[in-house]
Amino acid sequence: MSSQLTLVVYSRAKPGMEEELGKRLLTLVEPSRAEEGCISYDIHQSNDDPAVWMAYENWRSEDDLALHFTMPYLRAFADRKDEVLAEPLDIRKFSLKS
Repeated sequence: MSSQLTLVVYSRAKPGMEEELGKRLLTLVEPSRAEEGCISYDIHQSNDDPAVWMAYENWRSEDDLALHFTMPYLRAFADRKDEVLAEPLDIRKFSLKS
């Protein structure tokens, strides 16, 4: 069985902070994709509600995801998230079944 994990993270921007949240999320893409355990890392914005953003991530293993959460650029985002988020992040973890 595969140990691959998919992470889907929903975030909602404070009113007027939609673009700023998007900018901050997009700065995470390149360094995250460069991590050895990252299979894919993409950011999406809702077509129906521009305040809603989604990160769709695939990781090789739970250990790789745990390492990702320690990265300085992700820690920096987390430290300042309350400036732009209207509510806590909605983080959902999925396991690949095949």
